[in-house]
Amino acid sequence: MAPVLIYDGDCGFCTASARLAAERIAPGLRIVESHRADLPPGLRARARDEVLLAHPDGRRVWGGADAVAVLLTAGPRPALRPVGALMRAPGLRELSGLAYRWVARNRHRMPGGTASCGVPRAG
Repeated sequence: MAPVLIYDGDCGFCTASARLAAERIAPGLRIVESHRADLPPGLRARARDEVLLAHPDGRRVWGGADAVAVLLTAGPRPALRPVGALMRAPGLRELSGLAYRWVARNRHRMPGGTASCGVPRAG
């Protein structure tokens, strides 16, 4: 069984990023658009704001920068494991989270991004 990356399928940048992850970072990774995933309400709400990585057994789910770090750390590419470990290191974990949230807020401006990539935030 492979981990599952759940992403915003309406966003071109997110779709391209998920495909890159499945093709180059973790071959065999399953990718699923968030609106097609069978998620409980709490995870469905999180999936509107961040990418999710579900452990193959479904008992553990990481979101945002932690999802990216776990994918890099546990993935089959040894050269990427130190990057994932650094992303989870004290101090750098917070920085990784800030960087992830900045990209998420600006994904409509990223390569492949479109106006549909912008996510309106609740007040």
